[in-house]
Amino acid sequence: MSDEDGKKPLGLSGGARSGRVNQSFSRGRTKSVVVETKRKRVMVPKPGAPSAAMQNAEGGKRNKSVPDAEMERRLKALQAAKARESQEAEERVRAEREREEERNRRRADAEAKEREERERVEALKAKEEEDARRKAEEEARRNAPPEPAAPAAVAADPAAAPSGPRGGGKAAPARREPERDNKRNDRGNRGNDAGGRRSGKLTVNQAMSGGEGGRQRSMAAMKRKQERQRQKAMGGSVDREKVIRDVQIPETIIVSELANRMSERVADVVKALMNNGMMITQNQPIDADTAELIVEEFGHRVQRVSDADVEDVIDTIEDDEDKMVTRPPVITIMGHVDHGKTSLLDRIRQANVVSGEAGGITQHIGAYQVTTESGAVLSFLDTPGHAAFTSMRARGAQVTDIVVLVVAADDAVMPQTIEAIAHAKAAEVPMIVAINKIDRPAADPQKVRTDLLQHEVIVEAMSGDVQDVEVSAMTGQGMPELLEAIALQAELLELKANPDRAAQGAVIEAQLDVGRGPVATVLVEKGTLRQGDIFVVGEQWGKVRALVNDQGERVKEAGPSVPVEVLGLNGTPEAGDVLNVVETEAQAREIAEYREQAAKDKRAAAGAATTLDQLLANAKADEGVRELQVVMKADVQGSAEAIVQTLEKIGNDEVRVRVLHYGVGAITESDIGLAEASGIPVIGFNVRANAPARNAANQKGVEIRYYSVIYDLVDDVKAAASGLLGAEIRENFIGYANIKEVFKVSGIGNVAGCLVTEGVARRSAGVRLLRDDVVIHEGTLKTLKRFKDEVKEVQSGQECGMAFENYEDIRPGDVIEIFEREEVERSLS
Repeated sequence: MSDEDGKKPLGLSGGARSGRVNQSFSRGRTKSVVVETKRKRVMVPKPGAPSAAMQNAEGGKRNKSVPDAEMERRLKALQAAKARESQEAEERVRAEREREEERNRRRADAEAKEREERERVEALKAKEEEDARRKAEEEARRNAPPEPAAPAAVAADPAAAPSGPRGGGKAAPARREPERDNKRNDRGNRGNDAGGRRSGKLTVNQAMSGGEGGRQRSMAAMKRKQERQRQKAMGGSVDREKVIRDVQIPETIIVSELANRMSERVADVVKALMNNGMMITQNQPIDADTAELIVEEFGHRVQRVSDADVEDVIDTIEDDEDKMVTRPPVITIMGHVDHGKTSLLDRIRQANVVSGEAGGITQHIGAYQVTTESGAVLSFLDTPGHAAFTSMRARGAQVTDIVVLVVAADDAVMPQTIEAIAHAKAAEVPMIVAINKIDRPAADPQKVRTDLLQHEVIVEAMSGDVQDVEVSAMTGQGMPELLEAIALQAELLELKANPDRAAQGAVIEAQLDVGRGPVATVLVEKGTLRQGDIFVVGEQWGKVRALVNDQGERVKEAGPSVPVEVLGLNGTPEAGDVLNVVETEAQAREIAEYREQAAKDKRAAAGAATTLDQLLANAKADEGVRELQVVMKADVQGSAEAIVQTLEKIGNDEVRVRVLHYGVGAITESDIGLAEASGIPVIGFNVRANAPARNAANQKGVEIRYYSVIYDLVDDVKAAASGLLGAEIRENFIGYANIKEVFKVSGIGNVAGCLVTEGVARRSAGVRLLRDDVVIHEGTLKTLKRFKDEVKEVQSGQECGMAFENYEDIRPGDVIEIFEREEVERSLS
């Protein structure tokens, strides 16, 4: 059917709606088209069927590939999740409600307790006031004069009249009215006594006027107020009695600290200072005299103390004889280098220490404990014998009980042997002479005894009181006799110590160990050193973290005469420092800080010139002196001190060695930086540079030298210092010539006709003109001629012509001295 028939096209009713639209094209063309608008079909699900939203969880159309069972399972999971969320929300609301109820309950309990406490205090206060009032009435009644007649008393006090049918009913109201007034007054007084406690609401006017708000009272002020109220309620005096205190005053003290020690207000102390004409704030220091005046003004007692009083906490009491027990002896082995001291101790200990020492010589001080076959315990100190270790030997002699002087039978008495004798005599300790190397063919023990006589050491073999034993460290000959002599000497000394007291000991050696930190070898002299003890040693302090004996085993405690390594220091102490155990860390820290400051002040005072004249004199004295500066690090404190002392002795009036910095431990990057800034080398004795230090040294061109034997170190430094010495100029006389005649030559000047009488005359040599054996000129030759030819030299017995450079006063009969100069390198002896 066509559109021109005038009939509607076939279709469903309510279906698509048609319309006509004209379309326009280019060049005026148009076209009419029919447009149909279709309605969207809405599908209503059947009851019990899954909804469209559940068919596609993402909001799109249902995926036909998903079966109904899977869709049912998803629906149930979604419903369970929603139910769980709603349940959790309900639980959160219920928990929040319970917490709020708990807070309200606690707040109500607190308020109830506070209210009960307040009511109890008010009731107690009212009761006390009532009791006080009754006592006052009774006292007034007792003091009142007696009345002459009873009716007058009755008339004066109607309330006291006997109750009757008429009067009894009238009198009761009269008694109740004053009671109500008293209760009102009591409530008013309680309100006033509360110190203006806020009642009712806080209005804007009150807040603006500052009556309630503003600055709040401190807790201390509230406590003081409560204390005053309590005393007032008890009927006592509000003003407290002033407490007189003992105030310690050091050399200088801060004003606030002084007020704190007096328990006075800082403002009052500052006001007192201002009244005395001193405008000082609370953070400024005052001297001890001013502080004493202020303390006396406030009524306290003055106790003057010094900074050195911090060391009074160290126990210096005398030990009770009843608590003294026998202790092992401390034996120090001393003698010349390479006389067999360490080998002798190795034989006693059945060990081999000498093989571990560089160069076979001892360069550290060692502490060992030995138990002999008889059960006797001996503590040994092995000291170095090299000349550089004088301070080590001196320390060993100071802490010892017996000195074993080792002398080689084939070498006799040597310089360090003499020094060891001097140390033993200075320490006033007995001596035992061990004549070692008796097994050698060249051994001569009698020569050793004879040489010792020159130093006032008389052995028993020569009718003296000094024991001498011939021993051999290699074969063991004489070892039992040596131990027997040591035991006998120890028995004569009757060595005792108190182990039940705070420990005290001496630092034999100290070092900075990698991994363990500062380590000190300590010989305990008194008391018992235990793990966990707090101690101070020199300028350092610490807490004993571990104790290690000479066998490398950890121990819990160390008694008298026991050498141990102590771990737990905050720094490396000096060898020879005294270790003392204190009670608290604060005391140890305070003592160490005081000692450190005192040492710093002492060094500053020693290095500072007191006057300008001294400064100028020192500068003038050092003007021509050249210095070789070095930075030195060693493995232990004793070796570092010995090397520094030895190096500082090298030099003369022209050159000297100065150790710019020395310390214990590995060479660090800071040492390299110091050496690079000063342009000096770094010396390491038995230590090495760490990786950052090596890299820094390579980048900055700093030389690092490592040594393990002190001989090599001293020789190299001495050779380097010798290079700073100027070369010595020596003159060698090579000839003499007599002037026979003087000629004047144009262009040259006066020319001396000479005869070489001795040696040879050279053109390049220096000359002196002697007249009557007096030098009148020294210079060089301008010309040297033989006949008319210029020559380099003229032999003895020949004639020649000489002319001086820039000098014309030549006369016949003068003598010319010819010489040559040569430079000779000098070295330090």
